[in-house]
Amino acid sequence: MVEDDTAESGNRSEVDYMDLKVSKDVDLDMAAAVATADAESPPDGPPEEAKDPKKWKWAVIFLCFYGFVTALKPGESFITPNLLSAEKNFTREQVTNEITPVLTYSYMVVLVPTFLLTDLLRYKPVLIIQGVSQVVIWLLILLGTTLLEMQFMEFFYGITMACRVAYSSYIFSLVSPDLYQRVAGYSRSSVLLGVFTSSVLGQLCMSVFNISFSTLSAVTLGSVCFGLLLALCLPWPKRSLFFNRNQEQKELAAAATKSELDIMNPKNGALSSAAAPSSASRWKDSVLVQMLLEVRNVVRRPNLRLWSLWWVFNSTGYYLVLFYVHILWNKVYPATENHKVYNGAVEAASTLLSAGTSFIAGFVKIRWNLWSELVIAVITLVQAGLMFLMISTDNIWVCYLAYVVFRSVYQFLVPIATFQIASSLTKELCALVFGINTFLGTVLKTIINLIFADKTGLSLDVHSQFAVYCVYFVILAVAYFVGAAVVLVRHYRNQRGGDGAGRDGGGGTNEAATLTELHPVAAQSSEAEILSNGKNAKV
Repeated sequence: MVEDDTAESGNRSEVDYMDLKVSKDVDLDMAAAVATADAESPPDGPPEEAKDPKKWKWAVIFLCFYGFVTALKPGESFITPNLLSAEKNFTREQVTNEITPVLTYSYMVVLVPTFLLTDLLRYKPVLIIQGVSQVVIWLLILLGTTLLEMQFMEFFYGITMACRVAYSSYIFSLVSPDLYQRVAGYSRSSVLLGVFTSSVLGQLCMSVFNISFSTLSAVTLGSVCFGLLLALCLPWPKRSLFFNRNQEQKELAAAATKSELDIMNPKNGALSSAAAPSSASRWKDSVLVQMLLEVRNVVRRPNLRLWSLWWVFNSTGYYLVLFYVHILWNKVYPATENHKVYNGAVEAASTLLSAGTSFIAGFVKIRWNLWSELVIAVITLVQAGLMFLMISTDNIWVCYLAYVVFRSVYQFLVPIATFQIASSLTKELCALVFGINTFLGTVLKTIINLIFADKTGLSLDVHSQFAVYCVYFVILAVAYFVGAAVVLVRHYRNQRGGDGAGRDGGGGTNEAATLTELHPVAAQSSEAEILSNGKNAKV
């Protein structure tokens, strides 16, 4: 769930940096989700930001500059060609089945501890750990020559990916909630600009200046060292989302996560509050535990459940493709002195197009409660077709084009999913839901890697793996089409019956008469359903 692409030695230069970027996509989306959740929430932050606007403005500017600098890794798009080149001389089987899978395992192991430590330690220490990990990564890429050293490189990539959540959360500790949407936009823009600039610089270094992979790695090492210095200079926030909150915030969060049973049965609530709390039950009253219990109510809502499942299953396939696509490109068009690779240019183009489709998605008007499954099914089927195209062609430019389109159609749905999940939740519950989604997706990626990619499993070559991903997307598309048929048949049957019920069946709202617009968030219908966390679910 949060966790915002991604993390990412397959493809390393994603809308947020492939491997390193896998998590970055997730974290940027997480930041957007928190901003969306707070767009409808009363401000609960301290008023000092309004009293001293220059202070928080300079802090935000510095943090955005830090995000831009940490995205500058010109060698990121060329890690896989580097490993397969004569300089490193690893085989394609070693990279596919022994090196790249370590990334997913490392990320899964450190994700939850990092998520908790980020909030407990108030962000800055985790950003420093991330900076140190990046320096270690590029030292290993520059100087490492053995298989074990490259596996350690992937291990530290997993740590760096997990630490990305600190950046997306840090910026919200600097300002009051009424500024969340604005600073989330600044944060995302700075990182996207850094990723685009990094991809272009990397491609220019390889195609125009004809520098070696080792020189490109040295340049990238210098960039991440500068990013580490910036991390050391970041201010230390005084508050965080869960563990470091003032008393007023704790009371507001506790009220926001009050369950429906407490609201519907005030007598029981009065009896429980009259009883003196025992030490054994105090942990049950903590904000984090209350929100974990509240997640049960979230999964009972069909729309939230659908988009959470999309986040888990489709993001799994998406990031698996990103992890291994550079290896596929190398097999179709090996990098040699006569064969110039254009990984950086393709990443730059896909970043721009993905940003464009994400922007367009914010203005799409549609009755998502009725058409969500069908839209998801069509896009998932398109992704399956693009996977088939990539494994059936020997033309590298067709592979490049299929990859750009694949990323773009996925990024089209990301802001829609973010809005659908976040718009009816508090920022704390929203962060927790996205975190659980991200963790479940990581577990699923780990299982698929163990079975199909790892040397201890089937140890498939990269073409066979992409055939598996194609079948995976086909199965998802069929499931979504079946779900869409059920929803549409139920809707029109109810419509003929004259009850006007939507997919939630008798929720007291006429969903057939209203449209949901993703942008702007604040301009939603006044009709609402009350969730168990006390928030309004806009229709």
